[in-house]
Amino acid sequence: MTPMRILVTGATGFIGARIAERLHERGHTLALVVRQNKQSDRAAAIYGQCEIIEADLLMKLTYTDAVRRFQPDALMHAAWMGVAGATRNDPLQIANIEATASLLEVAIAAGAKSFVGLGSQAEYGPKNCAIDESMVANPTTLYGSSKLTACRVTESMCRLGNVRHAWLRIFSTYGPRDNPSWLIPFLIAKLQAGDVPDLTPCEQIWDFLYIDDAADAAVAVLENTSAAGIFNLGSGDGRPLHETVTLLRDLVRPDGELGIGRISYRSDQVMHLEADTTRLRQATGWAPKVELKTGLQQVVEWLTKCHMMMH
Repeated sequence: MTPMRILVTGATGFIGARIAERLHERGHTLALVVRQNKQSDRAAAIYGQCEIIEADLLMKLTYTDAVRRFQPDALMHAAWMGVAGATRNDPLQIANIEATASLLEVAIAAGAKSFVGLGSQAEYGPKNCAIDESMVANPTTLYGSSKLTACRVTESMCRLGNVRHAWLRIFSTYGPRDNPSWLIPFLIAKLQAGDVPDLTPCEQIWDFLYIDDAADAAVAVLENTSAAGIFNLGSGDGRPLHETVTLLRDLVRPDGELGIGRISYRSDQVMHLEADTTRLRQATGWAPKVELKTGLQQVVEWLTKCHMMMH
């Protein structure tokens, strides 16, 4: 593996931070595009060994010169505005498409030969089976539609610019430093506080991938220059949600009560969210290493430590 010069966006995000750290550990030279350089950022520990480009991705002029000077071999694009549930149908989603295209245009002009973008399972829309990449994408949210459009626009730009295009459709990830409002950290906090979390009947089949495995997959695609096209990124191990929440309860508070069935499913509830990861495994040799119980245990330990440091 030849070390590369990699332009990384989204290094303040849950997945982007872990990807940046992994790329740094593997000896690549990184330029991280961030809005502000803050010591509280998830990847702040590596900022001192990376070039930091403070910029607003909605404003091309704020990063063009810096990217040109850096001369990246590759662009790893993990930034996206409006990832939380409440903003999934906010028109600001559409601004992400132009921001992504402008950044790619500047990166290609500066010499980039590879583009790896983070997409989402939301691009497919609701399906009732394990999903593979050949399935028709039919998104039902502005978030899913914008991700899908960004995928298609960047694919066209890369083809025209003779640049490798890879797009990772991410399913459910979890791990330390996750957004506290996501399901697993939310459940842990509720159980630790002695509360009974309100849950749906939890019959959904869900596929959870540990953050380190997700980051390793992104790195494997980036480093493997023949890996191109769309790849599903999940554990490939879908199981009923009640199994996962019970496992989590047993780790946090075995005598705790779960409010399963207290709330009804949303009208657009996805009942089967499972990735077929055959294509990714064949292209890179990647496979997840962290078993669900082990991963959940690590999140519980991390949140417990954070809780103790705060008190």
